Amino acid sequence: MTAPTQRNRLDEEESPYLRQHADNPVNWQPWDEQALETAREHDAPIFLSIGYSACHWCHVMEEESFADEAVAEVLNENFVPIKVDREERPDIDSIYMTVCQLVSGQGGWPLSAWLTPEGKPFFIGTYFPREGKRGQPGFLDLCERISDSWASAEDRTEMESRAQQWTDAAKDRLEETPTEDADTDASSGPPSSAVLETAADGIVRSADRRCGGFGSSGPKFPQPSRLRVLARAYDRTGETEYREVLEETLDAMAAGGLYDHVGGGFHRYCVDRDWTVPHFEKMLYDNAEIPRAFLAGYQLTGENRYAEVVGDTLEFVERELTHDDGGFFSTLDAQSESPDTGEREEGAFYVWTPDEVHDVIEHEPDAALFCKRYDITESGNFEGQSQPNRVTPVSELAVGFDLEESEVLKRLDSIRQQLFEAREERPRPNRDEKILAGWNGLMISTYAEAALVLGEDDYAETAVDALEFVRDRLWDADERRLSRRYKGGDVAVDGYLEDYAFLARGALDCYQATGEVDHLAFALELARVIEAEFWDADRGTLYFTPESGESLVTRPQELSDQSTPSAAGVAVETLLALDEFATGDFEEIAATVLETHANTLEANALEHATLCLAADRLESGALEVTVAADELPATWRDRFTSRYFPDRLFALRPPTEDGLETWLDRLGLTDAPPIWAGREARDGEPTLYVCRNRTCSPPTHDVDEALEWLDGEGAPEGGSTQSQGNDAPF
Repeated sequence: MTAPTQRNRLDEEESPYLRQHADNPVNWQPWDEQALETAREHDAPIFLSIGYSACHWCHVMEEESFADEAVAEVLNENFVPIKVDREERPDIDSIYMTVCQLVSGQGGWPLSAWLTPEGKPFFIGTYFPREGKRGQPGFLDLCERISDSWASAEDRTEMESRAQQWTDAAKDRLEETPTEDADTDASSGPPSSAVLETAADGIVRSADRRCGGFGSSGPKFPQPSRLRVLARAYDRTGETEYREVLEETLDAMAAGGLYDHVGGGFHRYCVDRDWTVPHFEKMLYDNAEIPRAFLAGYQLTGENRYAEVVGDTLEFVERELTHDDGGFFSTLDAQSESPDTGEREEGAFYVWTPDEVHDVIEHEPDAALFCKRYDITESGNFEGQSQPNRVTPVSELAVGFDLEESEVLKRLDSIRQQLFEAREERPRPNRDEKILAGWNGLMISTYAEAALVLGEDDYAETAVDALEFVRDRLWDADERRLSRRYKGGDVAVDGYLEDYAFLARGALDCYQATGEVDHLAFALELARVIEAEFWDADRGTLYFTPESGESLVTRPQELSDQSTPSAAGVAVETLLALDEFATGDFEEIAATVLETHANTLEANALEHATLCLAADRLESGALEVTVAADELPATWRDRFTSRYFPDRLFALRPPTEDGLETWLDRLGLTDAPPIWAGREARDGEPTLYVCRNRTCSPPTHDVDEALEWLDGEGAPEGGSTQSQGNDAPF
């Protein structure tokens, strides 16, 4: 066979992950029409490698195999080797990861797949060592055997048959929707709010009541969507076990190695049961979604320690993951150069030895205090060094060091600041500086919600700056099209459902935090594209890829929660919220999606947390807080956000009908939606209108009067109020 590819083309790409492989001897191609056409023209199988820049084992496989000349020769001569950044192309990743999970029962990255020239997979796995070991085939031998089999007519027939079977299985899993013909028990309507309790009960059963989190062993992942379910289910029912599991998990994540106790922010996951040692990369989406769960915990409990975690995490994002013009970068790598060896090692930036702490903290008792508090020991907990974990209570430290508790806290804060400044001198982890529309939407929502809950106007400014960054660079208003990725001036990849849904929610949350109608208008524009491009009325579902987008071997849906919340779930929740401001079918679309997948949710609520939250939102409706004023009074904001109202929707409108007409023109509406209609300011003062369960309070100028009404006939059965908070540390 003539070598199908002549050179490595990844130097033309902007993805940091792809560019990391631009110097490999493998003739890597990006996933594009040129590469796919080359495979078809040469009748060559495709070797597809999917990963991301912070993936540790992706780097290992590169060093072992993709940088090896002998491996490169086999790949270049016999395959079209294609590299994909899963963060840029989650659609491709979804398809082939689904096949991997169906075939092997597990998945992960790097994902290694061998495909027919038409893109159908016939062999698949994750990491392969260069040489076989411990029963695992070696990558070089595997490539040679697959190449030989492809050249054999008999073997190739079998491979193509397998490829078709696997592709059909992926289509069944990702694309198809239930029909009444296929299921005589098909749902006759959307699931009720009972599915929220079903999910919460499953979450409690899976909870680790000793160490916090979910599962009885490592690795431990944060699962913020499940935490949102527990919070809302507790609010709905008052079931104390839901709240207990929520608090146990929040406390475990904040005390353990998942959290960066020196610089703030969360790592990806922990490798062990008790949250001691993390996988050290920091992802934007984790540092968006985890703080949302802590905000809910703060509202439910009043515990200031939860608010402090949110504040420190947002400070980390502002400092290390924010573009100078707004917008958020994607990832910090797990590896950095070790000061001792000069080699890139996982966790080198974050871990400490007692000697390193003592070198920074000259006052020996203070150094000992920090080491005792954060478990910095000679033996260490990670390859002879220590990832800080908060293990010793302040009360015990106060006794052991003969100090008042307040003095212990004061000294620890000072020590952390000194260690942070010293750590800043270390070689830093690489940063993946691509800006993704959907992930930015998640972070925008968190900053906007934190602005409301914590009363920090700077957070709202950060949210708006990021929204405007993404809108200016990735939104084409003329074409009504959102691109997914911005990197150094380069824009690429058509947006997916998660990009439109997450960003629409972010824009809506910016409207709630600022009262600026332009943000609401943008959210509605994005929602209309969701309807036009992702909604399939015949099948009653939302697809992950746009109708006008690239045709792959199957068109996936994203119903379950993965490392990010379900795109379909966030879309449904956001459409339900925006239906309050729109004329159209947003609520009908949302209800139909939930009806289509009702049996799936009821059979496996645990894996569909965000859709279960959406089902509860559909049945319960929003807590409408309409404010007729030039701006939301700070005292009103604080009184509502100091309590946990999971379905709260702030709907600021101009105080006069003339002002409202200007807003309606901006939104392209002829008539005022019911949430605003007839709700002007009374007596020239800011006026509050509250509605729940399709029942409304009288207009009032007194927020306490509105809340008293809400706690009476407008309150949901089993609703919760915030307990009295305190300043107790973890």
